[in-house]
Order: sequence, then C-alpha cells, then structure tokens
Amino acid sequence: MSLKSVQPGSLGVALRNVHKTYIIESQKIEALRGINLALPQGTAVSVTGKSGAGKSTLLQIIGTLDQPSMGKVLLNGSDVSTMSDSAASTFRNCSIGFVFQMNNLLPEFSALENVMMPGLIAGTSRRVVKERAVEMLAAVGLSGRENHRPGELSGGEQQRVAIARALLMSPPLILADEPTGNLDQKTSLAIQDLLLELCHENKMTMLLVTHDLELARRLPEQIVMEDGRIIDRGTS
Repeated sequence: MSLKSVQPGSLGVALRNVHKTYIIESQKIEALRGINLALPQGTAVSVTGKSGAGKSTLLQIIGTLDQPSMGKVLLNGSDVSTMSDSAASTFRNCSIGFVFQMNNLLPEFSALENVMMPGLIAGTSRRVVKERAVEMLAAVGLSGRENHRPGELSGGEQQRVAIARALLMSPPLILADEPTGNLDQKTSLAIQDLLLELCHENKMTMLLVTHDLELARRLPEQIVMEDGRIIDRGTS
C-alpha cells in the first residue's frame, strides 16, 4: 500500500442495537444499552454527557478497539464487530484516525517519527511516509519542529503532532476523545479550529467526545448520552 492509494473521503457509521456489558468483580456494568445510530458520510458530531454515560465506550466500539456484547457496528456497510484482531488492527491503521486527551506520543522519537508511525506500520516505504509526514506537520503549523521530541514541545504543539499523526493516512473517520481537555483556553480554541478545519476540508466523518458544551455546539450535530443510551440528538 502506498499513501497515494489512501484517498481522502468519508466513512458512514451505523450502530444497530449495540450493547456493551463489562463484568467487574462479579458485578455487571452495562456501559451501552441498545445504541442505534446512523451517521452519513461526512457527518461531524459531538457526543456529550456526564462521566460514565458511555461516551468513551461508544468511541472504542466504533473504533474497533473493543467489541460489542450484542449488536452490529457497520462502517460503510461492513460489520466490523466480527473482524479478527489482526483484520481490525489493519482496518484501524488505514481507516480511522484517533485523537485522545492524552496524546500518546512516543517520547524517545521526534515529532516527525511519531507522525510517520501509521505509515510505517502499514508497510509504506519510508521515503513516501516521510514526505507525507512533513506535509502533515506543515499543515498543523509545525514546520521546522520536525526533529523536536515531545518533551521539547508545548502541550498544544504535542497535540498538533497527534493530530498530524491521526491524519497521516487520510483516514475517512476521525474519533476524538476530549482532544483539548488538557490545554489552556487559547491553545484549546486553536486546536479546535485546526481539527474542525482539517476534517471539513477532507470531508471526513468525525465523532468528538467532550465535556465542553461550547466545543460541542461548534459541530453541526450534537448527541447527548446518559446511562449508556442516546437521549437526545440535535443540530446547531
């Protein structure tokens, strides 16, 4: 696979009666209770709700990081909930970009090397991956910072590296979990602007989990969760 074969685009998401139950110390925890959700390609949606409402579990299920206890998860019509671990890993690397509150950058590697990781994992030539990574760092305003390690970057710059890494493979789906939760207000707004702009330009489907209601309202659609269920869905 070459990076050029990964075309920018969107990915439709559909959940059908999705449940997720955890057993913790012999106690059953119902994290998701019959989620039905359809997101057409190119939809940008925020997900809000109190802690424990099931927001992060929803992203993990859609992102194939976990499997539902019941129900189907369809991405562009394919049921990813039945994928093997190996197939799911390959699918995630090429089709889903993750942006978390904790940026999960590897401290021993430079910004450039961190951004290159998804392409190298996919088996793309190092030269092609490096060219694309340099482009993505420029797109997030970090030209000239390629050789800096995470410890030499500010919190906002680290999150920009994480966004560049998430977008390296031009994934059709972006899943963001509190992507600006650890940042000051000014830096948070800049990262919000950047993420929304890049997703809009590339027509990506995006789900963004946040406790920040102002950020939630910046997205065209908003979902509210409570006790493992979707209780409201509206538009800005």
